[in-house]
Amino acid sequence: MSKKALINIDYTNDFVADDGALTCGKPGQEIEEALVDITKGFIKQGDYTVFAIDLHDKGDHLHPESTLFPPHNIRGTAGRDLYGKLNDEYETNKNLPNVHYMDKTRYSAFAGTELHIKLRERDIKDVYLVGVCSDICILHTAMDAYNLGYNIFIYENAIASFNKTGHDWALTHFKGVLGATIL
Repeated sequence: MSKKALINIDYTNDFVADDGALTCGKPGQEIEEALVDITKGFIKQGDYTVFAIDLHDKGDHLHPESTLFPPHNIRGTAGRDLYGKLNDEYETNKNLPNVHYMDKTRYSAFAGTELHIKLRERDIKDVYLVGVCSDICILHTAMDAYNLGYNIFIYENAIASFNKTGHDWALTHFKGVLGATIL
């Protein structure tokens, strides 16, 4: 059986809370229980569990997202904290050897990070994705995972977006174009 990893993407206050800078709002909040339960399960089983969290610096006008979206997930702000019960789960387990928190500065959790190296070191072939936004960071992470040869699994009840049309399109794309298994 192939080793597996959970990649928990961008489930932060800025992306999920009602007053978040770039919030999914209700769709993001509605997946909290499933996302936290899935995360707990991976951690408890000893599977590699990655928190891949968007990071931006205040006033960084050179970053390509600065012209596309309002400032969000700014270093040192509460907006960047993990949302709700996921924050509690992370704080409880952050010192376990199978739990890894990493910053990312692009949509994909693989772009400019050590994620691929960390997964290969552990001989992980299967990646499971949860978080937000389905049609942005989840999508780009899944595309890079596909291009790197990983088997992709996506929990439909644990991803969300502020764009319902984009979310639905992404689910179709994951399965039909990337060969992902939708759980």
